[in-house]
Amino acid sequence: MSGKDDAGRRWSIGELARATGTTVRALYHYDEIGLLVASERTPSGHRRYTERDLRRLYRVRALRGLGLSLEEVADVLADSADDPESLRALLAEQLRRLDEHAERIGVLRQRIGELLRQAGDPYGPDPDRLMTTLEVMSVFETYFTEEQRGRLAERREALGPEGVEAARREWAGLVEEGLRHLADGIPADDPRARDLVRRWDALAGRFHPEGPAGAETAAAARRMWRDNSAEIGGSLPWPAERMAGLVAYLEQARQAG
Repeated sequence: MSGKDDAGRRWSIGELARATGTTVRALYHYDEIGLLVASERTPSGHRRYTERDLRRLYRVRALRGLGLSLEEVADVLADSADDPESLRALLAEQLRRLDEHAERIGVLRQRIGELLRQAGDPYGPDPDRLMTTLEVMSVFETYFTEEQRGRLAERREALGPEGVEAARREWAGLVEEGLRHLADGIPADDPRARDLVRRWDALAGRFHPEGPAGAETAAAARRMWRDNSAEIGGSLPWPAERMAGLVAYLEQARQAG
C-alpha cells in the first residue's frame, strides 16, 4: 500500500456505502468473493476502507456499468494495474459510452417531437399509443448503433412503400402460421417449424444490408425481439404474451436447424 493510502482517509463499511451509493449488502458480497476486501481492520474487527480501496470500488462499479459480470470484472482487475493510466483508460471508455447514450437521447427527443407534430389532435396523441411508441423507439435505439439504423433506413427506402407493405402482409401471414404451430403443439424441431423460421429470416433479410453488416443488424434484431418481445408486442395486433411465445419458439427452431 502506498504512503498516501497510509496517511489518507478511512471509511467504515456504512460510511463508504452512503458516500458512494453502494449498498452495504453489495460491499459485503464484494468482500466475500474477494473483489473488494477492506485493506484494514480495527482491533474489534470492523472493516476500514482506504483511498486505494475507494479507487478499486470505482473500477468495479464502472466496469459493471459497462456490462461486465462480476466474474469478468474480477478478471479485468486481476490483469490491470492500480495506476492512473488504467483509470484514465476506464474513464475514457465510460465517457465514450455516455456520449453514445447522449446521442441516442438526442435522436429520441427528435422522434418524439416529430410524433407530436404529426398528431392531428390539438391535445396530442392518445397516451397509450404514445407510450407504446416511445417504448418501441427506446428499445430500437438501444440495440442498434446510429450507423446500423442508417443502413436499415436505406434498405427500407430501397424497398419502397409497396415493397414494405408487401413484406408486412407476408410477415403477418408468417406470424399467424407460427401461432397456429404453437396452438397445435408442433415441436420446434419439426421440419414445419424449421421451414417457418427459414422463411421468417429470409423475409427479415430484405431489410438488412448485405454481407457482415447485415449479419450484425440481423443478430441485433433477434436480440431485441428476444429481450423485449412483450414491449414490442404491445404495438402489434396480436396479444403480447402470444408474440413472446412465438419469438421463443422461433429461436428454438433456429437452434434446432
